[in-house]
Amino acid sequence: MQKALTQMNVQLHKVVSDITGTTGMAIIRAIVAGETDPQILAAKRHHRTKRSETEIAAALNGDYRNEHIFVLQQELQLYDVYQAQIAACDRQIQECLAQFSDKVNLDESPLPQPKHPRNKPQGNEPAFDLRTHLYRISGVDFTAIDGLGILTVQTLISELGLDPTRFPTVKNFTSWLGLCPCNRITGGKVKSSQTRLVVNSAANAFRMAAQTAGKSNSAESCFLSSLTFSPWYAQRYHCYCS
Repeated sequence: MQKALTQMNVQLHKVVSDITGTTGMAIIRAIVAGETDPQILAAKRHHRTKRSETEIAAALNGDYRNEHIFVLQQELQLYDVYQAQIAACDRQIQECLAQFSDKVNLDESPLPQPKHPRNKPQGNEPAFDLRTHLYRISGVDFTAIDGLGILTVQTLISELGLDPTRFPTVKNFTSWLGLCPCNRITGGKVKSSQTRLVVNSAANAFRMAAQTAGKSNSAESCFLSSLTFSPWYAQRYHCYCS
């Protein structure tokens, strides 16, 4: 869709942060329906959009040729098909999660409010309440740790499970993940301390969590600034499971 808009010289991406958001999709669907007046299109902006109608209308002065609108229509239909397939996958995931037994009674121990509430799902986050499912299955709100988002926690639980006894110590756990330094010492001198090359989705999730927390204003950010990020997160996960 972005390519079709560019060919029409419609600079929608410069006035909205995401063309597949509420404002972007409302404008695109109106264009496909036959509307080409920039002022009418700009009036479809969401009330929380930062740009004014005048700014949006200025970006919508383009060359609305029939062939370009046809291409945009084709791309929009494909987008809707993919969204329907993603929704079907989300429903299947939700049904699978519902089959796991509860480790916590939500009535007696309700899930705390998120530390950083959002108005809409972020990235590839599913449309259903994944956080509640993960809390019910694990009995622990892992998202209380700064840097551990809902999708990161889902990856960790699916890859590692919730049984910490498979690893005798935290050191064994970080070694299996390939996050601990692999010191190569010769003559009493450390020649290399790079980590081992390990293809591990859980290790990548810990790295992403550490990078996210390192850029935040949390206490973990100050603590991690002087440490290796990923092993510390692996230790926290191991302790929470215990």
